[in-house]
Amino acid sequence: MVGSIMGLVSDEYSNDSVQGCNGLEEKLDDLRSLVGKADGDPLRIVSVGAGAWGSVFAALLQDTFGQFRDKVQIRIWRRPGKTVDRATAKHLFEVINSREDVLRRLIRRCAYLKYVEARLGDRTLLADEILKDGFCLNMIDTPLCPLKVVTNLQEAVWDADIVVNGLPSTETREIFEEISKYWKERITVPVIISLAKGIEAALEPVPHIITPTKMINQATGVPMENILYLGGPNIASEIYNKEYANARICGADKWRKPLAKFLRQPHFIVWDNSDLVTHEVMGGLKNVYAIGAGMVAALTNESATSKSVYFAHCTSEMIFITYLLAEGPEKLAGPLLADTYVTLLKGRNAWYGQMLAKGELSPDMGDSISGKGMIQGVSAVKAFFELLSHSSLNVLHPEENKPVAPVELCPILKTLYKILISRERTSSEAILQALRDENQNDPRDRIEIAQTHAFYMPSLLGQP
Repeated sequence: MVGSIMGLVSDEYSNDSVQGCNGLEEKLDDLRSLVGKADGDPLRIVSVGAGAWGSVFAALLQDTFGQFRDKVQIRIWRRPGKTVDRATAKHLFEVINSREDVLRRLIRRCAYLKYVEARLGDRTLLADEILKDGFCLNMIDTPLCPLKVVTNLQEAVWDADIVVNGLPSTETREIFEEISKYWKERITVPVIISLAKGIEAALEPVPHIITPTKMINQATGVPMENILYLGGPNIASEIYNKEYANARICGADKWRKPLAKFLRQPHFIVWDNSDLVTHEVMGGLKNVYAIGAGMVAALTNESATSKSVYFAHCTSEMIFITYLLAEGPEKLAGPLLADTYVTLLKGRNAWYGQMLAKGELSPDMGDSISGKGMIQGVSAVKAFFELLSHSSLNVLHPEENKPVAPVELCPILKTLYKILISRERTSSEAILQALRDENQNDPRDRIEIAQTHAFYMPSLLGQP
């Protein structure tokens, strides 16, 4: 009887597995058909950049669709030659031995010995070789599945159907300008999904911002309808560990809905949205204000009250800025608000702010931090400040009834610029002083100003 029951359970489990597999294959076939792939020609997906999110994104795809080898090829590109320091090698060895599944996998692949040698100092590991085994240098504590790693950029991208931009915004233009050289002879136009969060500020001929999707468009000539942005709320390591998460993929109708369906998983729900501008700008802005959130958390010993006050003021500044950049921006609610919240709560930019406030890091050390990667909020602070303080831009001050630069209505942004960029303020305490200024307006006032005044400036996005 027990055997019969076990047989039924086994058959039911097997049927569920087959149905799940068939569902995945159907999603893959739908996307292959849309891209125009013929039988026997695999859909080629490559993630460019091997930071935490880029690596996790590639690993999610590999875990989900890697079984269909004849239909899809998933690879990740990272620069060669980056070495793993001794301290990281020792920690990596501890992580490996704490995870029986990872340990067994490495032994089975005859890859364990090199980690023993690296721990002893007898060997230097490279970031690209450990990534092949599923270890992202910026996220050592979260082992991923093994990945197909390519260190030659031309080999990685020249025939790719879908390119995932996992680069920091500060490197996006440079790398995609190089990629464009390898696409000159292409007949088909690739689809690009950008994960980058940040902006560039261009002050000539008129002040305007350039988002990562626009950088890619300018660098490669790929039309904007083929370039999409995917944003949170999400923390890379938690998503790979199957914590329930949401995301939005934004862009043109043709690609965003099929890609949302393709990327959706039981623990990673992807919606689609047409408002590329607001989501991408918010993606850069949240990193700006996350640095301040980390400072406030450290300086107030994680005071819930102080953090909530900061949250109210920073979100009002974010709303004000988006009303300058988009004619009818989506409200800071739902996933947009959640993405801001999780970034302020936990993430490398908030961590960076905490370390600055504790004196364990200083702005002089730069914005590329070992074990964390690029702190994208720093360059975004500079870009947004320079843009919104330009002499050619002004808005009417609600109380003084005179034109002022938009940045004058963003005291937190101004303070972060003085701490991180101009270094006029040497202490992170300045962020608390900005919050506690007796002349500080109710955050709601700033939102009402944005919503009731004709602030929209299309030129800020380089539009006529």
